[in-house]
Amino acid sequence: MVSLEVELFGIRFENPLILASGINDKVPEQWIRAHEEGAGGVVTKSIGIEPRKGYDNPTIVELPYGLINAMGLPNPGWKGFLEMVDGYTFDFPLIVSIFGGTPEEFAFLAEKLSDVADAFELNLSCPHAKGYGMEIGQKPENVYEVVKAVKDATDKPVIAKLTPNTDDITKLGLAAEKAGADGVSAINTLKAIAIDIYARRPILSNRVGGYSGPGVKPVALRAVYDLARTLDIPVIGIGGITTWQDAVEFLLAGASALQIGTAVSLRGWKVFREINEGIERYLEEEGFSRVKDIVGLALE
Repeated sequence: MVSLEVELFGIRFENPLILASGINDKVPEQWIRAHEEGAGGVVTKSIGIEPRKGYDNPTIVELPYGLINAMGLPNPGWKGFLEMVDGYTFDFPLIVSIFGGTPEEFAFLAEKLSDVADAFELNLSCPHAKGYGMEIGQKPENVYEVVKAVKDATDKPVIAKLTPNTDDITKLGLAAEKAGADGVSAINTLKAIAIDIYARRPILSNRVGGYSGPGVKPVALRAVYDLARTLDIPVIGIGGITTWQDAVEFLLAGASALQIGTAVSLRGWKVFREINEGIERYLEEEGFSRVKDIVGLALE
């Protein structure tokens, strides 16, 4: 009998698939829908101290092999977030994504939101919001300081979400691990741009955005492979996972769990169930009984 259940940081997930922070996770109804469709857990939209409207449209460009988005970190702020989740109970792990401009801001948010979060994902990698994300997360010393501040502020598991827009992602992972991170997730989107050849100007209102989807998969897979070879803490794989074959590749490369984001926009909520069914068939056909049995086999 094959089991898709995985355990990370002492948290049980029904399966290794998690809704990624991004376009399809703004409100509790979307988190619940993702779980009903087969997600083992959910990461929220990134939450900051103050409400943010985000950028004006257009914020998304669809390409043949993915999307470029520049949403501008729209969110209700920590107070609005608590009001939004008031009255809800979730029968799946809820990972709250947080962002800030300083270690103190990250720590403040972790302290305020600890009662509703099963774990925190630190957005150290957004490529299009000035003063946040990637601008902080490209330097290992900044990653260390943010993770350490959050670990001092909460007893909930802390996951550092890493940027691929760097010369060596393992340096960022090692800094997070040294600061006490319980895990890392990789990758966030690649910095990208699209131009309207008739308007002769960038399409996105912010000009630059983050590229996600099938086109980034080889880059993401390499990052997960390198991190899994280097770190002792779990790696959560993100980036272009669209089919069950993609998912199995990431698991073999050392990912202990997987986040799905753009594939929901491209293929619909059914993608969680389809990928889970494919992983289950693969395990049965190859003679494995648990997801854990195949994690990292390509590293050997």
